[in-house]
Amino acid sequence: MPSLKDLRVRIASVQSTKKITSAMKMVAASKLRRAQEAAEAARPYAERMERMLSNLAGSMSAGGPPMLAGTGKQDTHLVVVMTANRGLCGGFNSNIVRNARGLIRELLDQGKKVKILCVGRKGAENLRRDYRSLIVDTVTDFGRKRVAFSEADGIATKITDMFIAGEFDVATMVYARFKSAISQIVTRQQIVPFPVPAKTAATPTGGAVAVYNYEPSDTEILTGLLPRNLAIQMFRALLENAASEQGAKMTAMDNATRNASDMISALTMKYNRTRQAQITKELIEIISGAEAL
Repeated sequence: MPSLKDLRVRIASVQSTKKITSAMKMVAASKLRRAQEAAEAARPYAERMERMLSNLAGSMSAGGPPMLAGTGKQDTHLVVVMTANRGLCGGFNSNIVRNARGLIRELLDQGKKVKILCVGRKGAENLRRDYRSLIVDTVTDFGRKRVAFSEADGIATKITDMFIAGEFDVATMVYARFKSAISQIVTRQQIVPFPVPAKTAATPTGGAVAVYNYEPSDTEILTGLLPRNLAIQMFRALLENAASEQGAKMTAMDNATRNASDMISALTMKYNRTRQAQITKELIEIISGAEAL
């Protein structure tokens, strides 16, 4: 049985931990609001950009820029795993890594060659155990204060250069889409080549099809916009990840604070019982000694 001193030390230790987790919860809550606003503000532009490019690409008969037409093969896949640089955010990082592992296993089982680009330190640390040889690069220098478009553009440029150099045929990124502070949806999104819906120009029943004329040509527009769209989608994913990370961290620290409170209550009760038992034992010894006299 632990002594009273051991229990006091343990209670003080848990109280210190509780102060830390409570402070981290408040910091995450303050960051979450800004991150959520940034993620929600980026969604309409990214979605409209995708929709416009889908309509433009769907109107083309054949061919197009390499980032639209692809290489004609699907032998080599690049998996972009987007996680956080830090932990203490519940299952945020592990859920993304688990989904990425599932995608990597599926591709390897199909006989595909897989390369991994880790955006975030935690993804690299987890995947290095089993897929060290598949990791081609790790990006950790982003989001120190807040996510900037220049950081997303740098990652997108790296991916574009790899594609132009023929290092992969298809690229898919795995990230967490923010839904609420307690819910983040792990999402897979193909980014290279740009995915074109099967029917983008279907005629509505009883309606007319809108006809658009583009200047300059469709190919020139797509050549200029597809790399920019890649940067925009990357920027959106980074913002969604940042909001998801802060939401998961706030929830995790709230649970840790509650658990610390419960542990302090249990330890305090144990301390009081031990102290009462010790006092009772001392009283019995005093009374027994007095009776013996």
